[in-house]
Amino acid sequence: MNQHIPIMAREVVEVLRADEPGVKRLIDGTIGGGGHTLALLRAGIDQALGIDLDKSAIAYAAQRLWEFDDRVRLVHGGYVEMSRFATAMKWEDVDAILLDLGASSLQMDDAARGFSFRFKAPLDMRFDAGSDGVTAGELVNGLGITELADLLYRYGEERHSRRIARAIAEQRPIHSALDLADLVVRVRPKPSGSSAKTHPATRVFQALRIGVNRELESLEGALPIAVDLLRPGGRLAVISFHSLEDRIVKHAFRKLSTTIAPPPGMASIEERTAQARLVNRKPIIPSLEEIRENPRSRSAKLRVVEKLETA
Repeated sequence: MNQHIPIMAREVVEVLRADEPGVKRLIDGTIGGGGHTLALLRAGIDQALGIDLDKSAIAYAAQRLWEFDDRVRLVHGGYVEMSRFATAMKWEDVDAILLDLGASSLQMDDAARGFSFRFKAPLDMRFDAGSDGVTAGELVNGLGITELADLLYRYGEERHSRRIARAIAEQRPIHSALDLADLVVRVRPKPSGSSAKTHPATRVFQALRIGVNRELESLEGALPIAVDLLRPGGRLAVISFHSLEDRIVKHAFRKLSTTIAPPPGMASIEERTAQARLVNRKPIIPSLEEIRENPRSRSAKLRVVEKLETA
């Protein structure tokens, strides 16, 4: 496997304050290649819990984190289960939580997994490859035209979803990622302007991956769980890679950081006390230097909240 390059590792270390004495316990809800956790441990984190749905990612991370073997526990599962895993470690609260969303570079570069349109691989795309969950191939070959078009539009924001869905239905069965990508290239209008550098099948593959792994539902469920797990003053950092993810994070963080006190006589308005504060009102983005060195980082956005003392 190629060496995993963690995105905005320096910024993550900084916003999670890994070098401060009181920041000891970390949950990395998407351990991936282990790069972020490695940087955080080297910066001063004392104990880390790494979670991932991908067993191959856990094995890779274990090799990369060997020097901290006694300070890291790796578990197979989803980050929506982080509270249960923390309880199993007898952690009542944690100091820092990181979620690096989407597919990792290791998954994208694995020719057998079907995440990338570069390979003639089975249309799988499950993060948990050994599970009995639906595959991308089952969605592509089993959904009705309207359902498939809706999925491509909802999760990929693909404007030509209906045209692509009709073409897929006419060509079924489609067995490989490369075959699907080639079909999309043939039927989708050629991108222009700034989109011309993006492969025409990018949004289709994104939509299928999100649908297979129920990524947006998991993210919406996990954010309040993560804040509940933090000690007062602890921080949650989330790296997203497309507008759907970022929108969920932005809105959730805004809600978590907003206090609503209904005026007299307006009891119908939901009363809410802020649980966190925004560390950065605008997302942190990679430097131009990092984008040059790692083009996959170009769409990344980092948002951070800190749990309030009164939460």
